[in-house]
Amino acid sequence: MSQINTDLVAPRIATRSASLPKVGTPARATDSVSVIRRVGQGIWNVLGWCVRRYWGVMALVLGWHAYVTVLDINRIVMPSPGAVSQELLTNPGRYVDPTLSTLTVALVGLVGGTTLGASLASLSWFARAINGLLTPVAVILRSVPIVAMVPVLARVFGYEQRTILLITVMISFFPTFVFVSSGLRATPPGSEDLFRVFGARRLTLFRRLALPSAMPNGLVALRLSAADCILAALVAEFLMGTEGLGHVFQDTIGDLDMLTAWSAAIIATIFSVTLFLITRRLERAGHRRWSA
Repeated sequence: MSQINTDLVAPRIATRSASLPKVGTPARATDSVSVIRRVGQGIWNVLGWCVRRYWGVMALVLGWHAYVTVLDINRIVMPSPGAVSQELLTNPGRYVDPTLSTLTVALVGLVGGTTLGASLASLSWFARAINGLLTPVAVILRSVPIVAMVPVLARVFGYEQRTILLITVMISFFPTFVFVSSGLRATPPGSEDLFRVFGARRLTLFRRLALPSAMPNGLVALRLSAADCILAALVAEFLMGTEGLGHVFQDTIGDLDMLTAWSAAIIATIFSVTLFLITRRLERAGHRRWSA
């Protein structure tokens, strides 16, 4: 009897096991396909975001390449984007020290000029006579072109890095002084009278009311001065022949090495745009914080 039951059950088990799908291979294949789809979708999303965000830069590079290729421009006049990229990838060490020198001078000058401008603007808020004394001087200094300012300052202070630092400080001082001075006096109507009714002192009025009102303006001045400081450092280094990317430009004139000049220009442009974007983010964060 047991032998008969075994003979009857065995074919059924074999049939069921044969009808069941194999476990390992289809599941692994499905997982691999899903992973590939996710990776492809992620790459497509990143490319789409880059095109939507930086389509202007891509169009500029493509136009540059088309202009050089179609008109067959000589490399001495204008190298192609591919040649510049190859130069930056094959000789990066050539531009490290000049870039660090220019960035250091520009950033220190930006911070120093912003601090000096904000400090003197705050001081002029307490004493109106100082505002009348400093505003004409700041306007005169700003109206003088950098090209005319560099030789005079170089004669006075020497052909050194401190002269370039002084120039970048002066470039960032004027907008900070003007914008912060305007912001300190742009308090909400009636707010100063309310503070005085409650017996607030002059220092408390400055710290609680005038300074928060001037912070958005100060961040606007920081954004405006960020790219100008790098430009001022480049011009001063080019005219004085000291160090930095401006000195690289000067060295390429006699040799007609436009590939090196364009590579240095691309580096300066990248860092100028990066510094501008960073300060713009700070400006937006400051507006959300102090303009609410």
